[in-house]
Amino acid sequence: MALTAGIVGLPNVGKSTLFNAITNSQVLAENYPFATIAPNVGVVEVPDERMEEFVAYYKPKKTIYTTFEFTDIAGLVKGASKGEGLGNQFLANIRQTDAIVHVVRCFDDENIEHVEGSVDPVRDIEVINLELCLADLDTVDNRIGRIAKKAQTKDKDAMREVAILTKLKEALEEGKPVRLLDLEDDEKEIVRNFGLLTGKPVIYVANMSDEEIMDPESNGYYQKVKELADNENSECIAICAKIEEELSGLDREEKKAFLDDLGIARSGLDQIIHAAYHLLGLRTFFTVGEPECRAWTFKEGMKAPQCAGIIHTDFERGFIRAEIYSYEDFMEYHSEVELREHGKIRLEGKEYRMKDGDIVFFRFNV
Repeated sequence: MALTAGIVGLPNVGKSTLFNAITNSQVLAENYPFATIAPNVGVVEVPDERMEEFVAYYKPKKTIYTTFEFTDIAGLVKGASKGEGLGNQFLANIRQTDAIVHVVRCFDDENIEHVEGSVDPVRDIEVINLELCLADLDTVDNRIGRIAKKAQTKDKDAMREVAILTKLKEALEEGKPVRLLDLEDDEKEIVRNFGLLTGKPVIYVANMSDEEIMDPESNGYYQKVKELADNENSECIAICAKIEEELSGLDREEKKAFLDDLGIARSGLDQIIHAAYHLLGLRTFFTVGEPECRAWTFKEGMKAPQCAGIIHTDFERGFIRAEIYSYEDFMEYHSEVELREHGKIRLEGKEYRMKDGDIVFFRFNV
């Protein structure tokens, strides 16, 4: 299930440094605007402590974590919606993503140029949001132009769409992102077809110095970003991109020791990955055993046959039933013999909606 989050922000806020940490790669991260010319795409494992328990017990020959895709999109600037910088190209790249990770500079450093001349995270967020709103406004205006004549013929679907587009147009002209509008469920379905940039869910990432990351609340810039995020009902995560890049080169034990020394329970990168994963309604089920322990991504609300199809289309086509037990029950009983004796393995049919943490064996016949 290839879902992706796009990393956006003004130039020189730490996007590419964060991307290096995400992919453990070394994309270009220089101190000047437009250092990233083409979008860089990286796939990262979704950290999951439950998998570590399965591996410790089964000692499998193969271990496969679920993954999530991130796209590093070059720095946007004021006027991007009109083609300033490399705007149109980068806005098109954002359109291909499912969610936005908006990196904001929350540190002072006279050696690193700020494209706006000073550090002001709220202003920076507003610059990006305005450019995305203007780009969406063009999309909405073009769509109204194509559908208006049909609406004049009293076509009900066209009239409904024009009414929704008009509502979007009014909001965008005021600089209000589509994701903040109070839309009915049927309206959301229609709006989803437009692929609007400001309709995508957002995680704000406050990038601060290594001295301040141990106590983010003391950072005044972070406080302003958090307040803005809270008002939007969005998430705000504090990180130090430089530290995250250093952590990415360490193994699990070294990483844990490093974080312990810093007094940090969980890396910012892990927080971003989990936040992006859950923001898009993604969940995880598992298949476990000595040959292989594997995590699988599914969309919340999917039924057992659909999840079986994630493993192989034949599993969905010939689905009979699913044998399922929970991670919590696994932790209590461990062996399948014990699980069966205590009635913890359930037989579920075609209408069962999968839950996060389900451990499953699919029965099928093709």
